[in-house]
Amino acid sequence: MGELIVKKVSKRYSGGKFALKNVSFKVPSGGGIFALIGRNGAGKTTLVRILATQLKATSGSAKINGIDVSKNPELLRESIASVPQEARAVGWLTPKQFITSYLLWRGFDYGDANKKAIAALNNVGLSKYVNVQNQKLSGGLKRKVLVAMVMASDAKVLFLDEPTTGLDPISRTELWETLRRLKKDHFIFLTTHYLEEAERLADLIGVLDDGKLRAIGTLDELRKKAKYPYSIKILSKDHVEKPKNSIIVKGIDEHYQILTTENNAHAISNSLIKKGVKFSMSPLSLDDIFYYIVRKPIEVENYEEDGEW
Repeated sequence: MGELIVKKVSKRYSGGKFALKNVSFKVPSGGGIFALIGRNGAGKTTLVRILATQLKATSGSAKINGIDVSKNPELLRESIASVPQEARAVGWLTPKQFITSYLLWRGFDYGDANKKAIAALNNVGLSKYVNVQNQKLSGGLKRKVLVAMVMASDAKVLFLDEPTTGLDPISRTELWETLRRLKKDHFIFLTTHYLEEAERLADLIGVLDDGKLRAIGTLDELRKKAKYPYSIKILSKDHVEKPKNSIIVKGIDEHYQILTTENNAHAISNSLIKKGVKFSMSPLSLDDIFYYIVRKPIEVENYEEDGEW
């Protein structure tokens, strides 16, 4: 099984600003989804661009399946494919024409490129839109075209930089289903600031904040880092006393949340019931874990129906 190994990667832009600061981690790259989460400006896109050979690191090194990202970028490009955050399907081309052109650029002959384009579009549920101009497709369908593009390349390592940003909830859920199928025989490096997306899709999750990797692991492993595995959310704006062995977080909506241990959760819930306080209780979500680790909320972004990428 292959590995993605990142060792002390830093990126410093002109003016002295660091986008990445000594980022190190190792994850298996034989299949599945690794989600890198963080606020806007955390350094997610910079790291993806470095790993996808689109940007040079200031220091440090990285290897994907034994190939050095910096020393052998041309060799690595044969086995990876990337959808940058700003990528768009060319509007006046059809999905089939767009993907076929991409595959020709990667070195496929026309016959193979055409067959692979059609097969990939069918695989993501776009068989009805093969010959419809991209500019006539919804935002969600355009994203699927881009995913079909990298799928058709035969690359086993895919970089998707915030692929669902701006999509409406239905389109986002449909794209999630496509990624779930895709991860069975691909390794997907996914960046996102939608924490629900990482929680639902990812096999491993990395938390990036201010250019530094703050934590990495499965969802359950990250829950253990947070110390308090249960969340009790107060469904009113009433102030509550801080229980022992717990912490209280006041959300941006002015509601309170108690992070506590499994042993305390039962006693606290009984106390709230007696006081007539409305609440909900659940295992810590990734949103709760992120807030605990970095001590600041992630952005919540409104979607734009049929938005452009």
